[in-house]
Formats: sequence, structure tokens, C-alpha cells
Amino acid sequence: MSFCLNKKQCLLATAIASALAHSLISVPALAQENSAPEVTEVVTYGTPIRDSQRAAIEEKRNADNYLDVVSADTIGRFPDQNLADSLGRMPGLAIERDQGQARYINFRGAPFRYTQLAIDGLSIPGAENGRVPRFDAFPSVITRRIEANKAITPDMPGEAVSGYINIDSFNPFEVDGWSAATDFGIGEQRLGGGDVSRYSGRLSWSGETLGFSLFASENLREQITDNREYDLEWDNNSRERILNSIDYRSYFVDRRDSAYGGRLEYRPADTMNRFFFSTLFSEFVDDEERNQYVVDFETGANAIRQPQATGDNGYQPLVLTQRLLQLGEYENSVLTNTLGADVSAGGWFIEARINLTNTESSLFLPIPLSAGGQAAAEFDISNLEDPRVTLMAPFTRTPITAANISFPVNLGIIVDSGLDIDASKLKLDAERNMELFGRDATVKLGLEHDQREGRGAGFAIAQTAFPQTLNINDFDTGARWESDMNNTVGGTVYDNQGLFRAWEQAVGGISVPVPADQRVAIDEDITAIYAMAKSEFDWGNIVAGMRVERTDYSSEGPIANYADTLTHALPSAHINIDLREDLKLRLAATTSISRPTYNEWRAAASVNLVDRIVTGGNPSLEPEEAAGLDVSLEWYAGDASLVSLGAFHRNIENVIYADSATIDGGVYVPSAAGENWSYTGFINGRDGKLSGVEFNLIAQLADFMPSALDGLGFNANITLLDSKFKTRGNNSFSLPGTSDVIYNTSVYYETERLSLRINYQYRDDWLSTTENDAFAEYWAAQKRLDLNVKYDLPWQVMGADLSVYFNANNLNDAVDVRYVENARTPNQVERYGRHYMTGIRANF
Repeated sequence: MSFCLNKKQCLLATAIASALAHSLISVPALAQENSAPEVTEVVTYGTPIRDSQRAAIEEKRNADNYLDVVSADTIGRFPDQNLADSLGRMPGLAIERDQGQARYINFRGAPFRYTQLAIDGLSIPGAENGRVPRFDAFPSVITRRIEANKAITPDMPGEAVSGYINIDSFNPFEVDGWSAATDFGIGEQRLGGGDVSRYSGRLSWSGETLGFSLFASENLREQITDNREYDLEWDNNSRERILNSIDYRSYFVDRRDSAYGGRLEYRPADTMNRFFFSTLFSEFVDDEERNQYVVDFETGANAIRQPQATGDNGYQPLVLTQRLLQLGEYENSVLTNTLGADVSAGGWFIEARINLTNTESSLFLPIPLSAGGQAAAEFDISNLEDPRVTLMAPFTRTPITAANISFPVNLGIIVDSGLDIDASKLKLDAERNMELFGRDATVKLGLEHDQREGRGAGFAIAQTAFPQTLNINDFDTGARWESDMNNTVGGTVYDNQGLFRAWEQAVGGISVPVPADQRVAIDEDITAIYAMAKSEFDWGNIVAGMRVERTDYSSEGPIANYADTLTHALPSAHINIDLREDLKLRLAATTSISRPTYNEWRAAASVNLVDRIVTGGNPSLEPEEAAGLDVSLEWYAGDASLVSLGAFHRNIENVIYADSATIDGGVYVPSAAGENWSYTGFINGRDGKLSGVEFNLIAQLADFMPSALDGLGFNANITLLDSKFKTRGNNSFSLPGTSDVIYNTSVYYETERLSLRINYQYRDDWLSTTENDAFAEYWAAQKRLDLNVKYDLPWQVMGADLSVYFNANNLNDAVDVRYVENARTPNQVERYGRHYMTGIRANF
């Protein structure tokens, strides 16, 4: 089996193999190098895993709150495709993937919206809906470290129920003079043989008072995603499944994320002052082609008025079929510019920031839909991860393929959605040391004002007639799908791009008018002030304070507008106790909120004045409010080793979910104030709870055992979680994103130049949505095995230190499964294959 897609890949793979062979053959030579005068420098260069762990542990030890840290070197050592993969290895953080690629973080098993994301201390609006952060487009090339704050302090945003993640970016003054770092990698997605590539570069220079940095990165990935989707029921009487329908889907995905930006900084001589400007643009683009066949058993049985076939195996003389062909594009982007100043004045250290951020999110899905096809079908779903459906001529046992089916009806389905957010921020923080109540203390005060304007559409969909002048069969290439599952329906690849161009040309352009009930038009002003103090004691310190956030928002609707003002006082206290020099106890009490997303908060809705029915957004939603406790015991067992045990609990009120309820009609129609109307959309639940226990072990054997095991180490963390909330109908659900068990383990070994690391992740089932009180969709348990090998070459090229690496992701060839109610009735099974990459890095 060859991993080479082209000559460049083969050459790069050969170089890596040669380098690894050199490392094994030249062990005696390395031993001789250890006795040379340069030994100290070589050891430091040769143990980046240990060094980065030491730095991260030291950051955690000196922190004034409960947090975990991962450094840039650690990110480089993990086989990670993006920052979400790196965060997913922290205790209590779990990944949610899209077609195998890490995208979102469930921080402590909480919904995505409970996590706040910031870059250099400045929070970024969620591109998709104003709240939810995505982690699949931010570049690791500029990342110096990532802080995952689990118990927030008053100087952090209050909108962080589960945690606050801050990406600390590279500063040009960290390296004197010129420096550069580059990364070039190529690889393959095994299912379909798609190309994978990674390119990144960073250039910086610093003198005594002036410094700058520039960076750019791009990641490309082509893959096939094999997908089967079900409509299944479980018959409690016969104890059998009922197959209502099954979708055969093949996706060709071309994903690109890119980023570029820089920083210019001035530091006047002999002062602590600095002035800077930074900019970052980050974009994620997903071009997705879909070939899909739907085989509908239920409708076919109803058409001939015969009982529907049941059980895991069966034959039905008539099934109705559909064909859907999609050429879709999903885009997300963030542009953020910051002007900052740090100055010392009158005993105060003052940080000032002005930030302008624009986020954009859009999707456009044109889908030719062919309906009314007829066939007979034999099915076998005894293996739900690889079902078999064999098509036959109607009312016969004569085999046919999907290409033999005629579709009398052709329609055009067009789906469009988008949201643009313009945000401006002013942030001032002032800090000074003083005596407070007879003790040494640090006092910190701050002001922050955010203005955000969100415009877009929730979800617009249109159905049109497909041009009769086009024969969709003319775009069938005849090539069978690349598949890890059985393609028993005989699915073939269509030229979706050519079909879309012909469709667009035939009708003079394809677009969707946005219905009034889907429009998003929200203006939001958030003003926050805080005061906090850290008091020092012989045994540790206490950090306490208060943050007050005022939210003024307005939401425009098709009939009426809605506006409101909300004020939240958010106190917190942290006690950090040094039980011994190497043993620390942390206690924290915090409060926080989670505002509704812009789609949830929109006043746009479909209003039926006659029947008094409203469907859509809910501008009167209350923010979710949380109060929590955290406790952590941390044993700093060695220079690069840590054992910690933590526990936390959150009480959450006004949990937001989707359902039907009775509301005051005056929210949407002023003249209907006081009337009881029926509403379907987003409402507040009650009695939310989120609790967990976290155990974390970071062990470098050199801290405990003889030098023969110096390079061996392992990390392990496990989190046990529990959550629930009650709907208005008094039904109980877990919070979306909560797995009962999450654990990560990794074992690594490093010499002066060679490092190997293998990592295993596991999370059990979790609720993915609460969009309907009577419909609960879950992700089944997920497992992931990844490998990273890296070798530092023993020579320099033009003054650059070189290293080669090999990454292998999803070695266990995971299958992602979603199900409704219980695992007996999955509604989606998905495979995407293993992923390999080889590359070279240069540091000047």
C-alpha cells in the first residue's frame, strides 16, 4: 500500500524514512554528542515535549484561578489538524466533529454556546450565530499558548458558563532580531485518495524598541465521506426494527482554511510601555458535492396498500425513490483588528484596547431533486454500520441499479443562510499593587463596551421547477462511488459542477428570496465594569470581585420590533491554598450568563393572525444564568509532572431549548398584548444542572526513575459528567454535548532528536440537539487513535534548524453514528477513512 500521491510526496516520505533510519543507526554518535561541550544546548533542543509540559505546568501552578494550559510546542508535537484537536486533549474538553474533522468544543460537556473564545484577551463573536465559537480555522502558526479557564475571574467575560478559552498569540519581542518558522506538509485522505496539504510561515524581527511579525497559513483537504441515513422505528410488540426509508449518500468534500495577518509593536526605551497594532483574517471554506439516493419503503407500501416489510431482512415489491445532487458551499470568516497600548502612570499599569471585528457565515445549497422513481427492493440491515439494499425492477426480482430508474418529476431546491456581524470594542484595564486591609494586594479595575450589529437570515429555502431543457442523466459520469460501505444500489458520480453551471445558465441565475420570518436584524450593546483584588497570605491568596454587565438589545421583526435592557451582577471568589510547596488546593465560586444566539433572539417569525400561531425566533428569551462551585487539588510531582483531581457544579436557570409553548401575543403583535398565543420555537426551561469530576495525570518518568527512562512519559485524563434540565412539559434531558465519560491518554518517547507520540481519545454518547421536546438525537460513543513521529535533522540549511514529521490520524478508522432515542434506531452512519501527512519544518 502506497501513501504517495505524487512525486513530491514520495520524495518527502523518503526523506523522513531516511532521517528516522539515521536516528536509529547513529545512537552511538548521539551518545558522543552528549559528552561534547554543547551538551546543555542539545538537551534543551532535544526535549521539547518535556520543556513545553514544564512551561504549561508552571503556568497552571502560578495562576490565580483554575485553568489548564497547552503551549505551542505541545501543539506542534500532537498530530493535530487544528486548535480544536489540541483543546480536545485537555481534561474535561471534548470534540464534536463534522465529517471527521474537529470543529466545536464541548467544554466540560456543556453546549457550545457556554464557551467564550478570545484572542489575546479580546472575545470574538461566534460567526455562525453570534455566540458559538468554531475552532477549525484559527491558525496554530501564531499560537504561543492556549489557556482554558475553568473558573472565571471578574476581568473575564461573564458569558462563560463552562469556560473561557484565550489564545495567546506570538509576540515579535519573544525572539531578538530576525526569526522565521515554516511548515510544509502533504498527505492523503485514504478514502477516495484525496490530497491533503499544509502550508504556514511566520516571519518576525525585533530591535530594542521596534518589532513586527507577519504570518500566513493554509490547510487543504479533499475527502470522500460515505454516509447512510435511516428513518427507523422500533416495534415493541414484535421486537423488530421497521425500515421506513434509507438514504445512500456520497460526499466529495474540498475544505480549505486559511489565515494571514501580523503585528507591529513599539516599546519606548527604559519603560514598561508598549503600543501595537495587530490584524488577523481567518477563513474556512467547505465546497461540498453530494450524490444521494433515497429508498422509501413506507410510502411504497402505502401506495400498493400492502403491509410494510419489517425486521432486519426483507423484500418489498414497490419502493419509491428520489435522487438529490448537491453543489454546496459553506463559508465562515473572521477579520479582527486591534490597536493597543500598555502604559504605566501614577503607580497604575493600564492596558487599553480598541478592536474592530467582522464575522461572516453563509451557506448556499442548490439541489436538483428527482422524485417519483419506482423499484422493488431487498434489504439487509443486520449490520447497521454497513446496510445492504438491492434494487430490482418493480414487482420483480430482476436486479437493476439506480441509473436504471426513471424519475418523472424534477425540481430545484435552493437553500440559503447567512449572518454578518460587525462588532466594535473598547476595553480598559488598570492594575496596581497596594496595601489592602493591612495586607499586600493587587487591585484591578476595568471597563469594556461592545457594540454588535447582526444582519442575515436564519434559513431560507425555495422550491422551483427544474429546467425541462436539461437532462440530468447527461451529467452521470458512470464512475461508481468510492466507498468503504456496500454500494449495492449502484450509485454513480455525477458532474455536479457542470450540472449547476447549466442550471444557472438556463434560468439566468439561482437565488433565494429571504422570507420575512427568517430575517435576523439585531443590535446589541454590552457594557461591563468590574473590580477585583488579589490579597496575599502566607498560605496563598484570595482573588475576589464583581463584574456587572448591562445588555441593551433590539430585534427587528416583520410586524413589530422588540427591545429590552438586562443587567447582571456577577460576583466571584477564588481561594488558592499552598498546602505544601508542591501541593495546591483551589476553591472557587463563580457566576456567569449565556445570552441567546441571534437566530434564537430574532423577532422575525411567521405570524398567523387568525389562528394566533407564531413560529420563529423569540426576542423575549431570557439569558441563561449560572452559579457554580469548583474545587481542585494539584500535586506538582516533579519538574514536568502533575497529578490533579477536580470537581465542579453549575446550577443553570432559563435553559434555552426548542419546543412549543403559550406566550403573550403582544411580543409580536402589539395590539394582541395580554392574549394567549401558541408559539413554536425557542423557549426557556428550568432547573439545569451540570456536574463533573476531573482527574489529570502528566508523568515524565525522568522525575521518578533512573535516566535510562528519561525520554518516556505519558498523559492521562478522565472526566465524569452529569447534566440535566427540565422542559416546560416537565420532561428531563441532558444538556447538549454532555458525555458521561471523556478520557484521553497518550504515551510518548523522545531522544535528543527523535520523538514519537501516540494518543487515544474517547467520549461516550451525548445529546446533540433539543430541537423538539419529543425528539432526542444523540451521537454514539466516539474513539480516535492518532500518531505523531518527528525527527530533528542533525544539520542546518542556511542557518535553519530542520525537522521532518509524519502524522497519522484516525488510525482506528472510526465510524460516526447518530441515533434517535436509543442506539437500536440510528439515523446516520458515516465513514471518512484514515488521514496521513508527511512534512518538513524549518526554524530560522
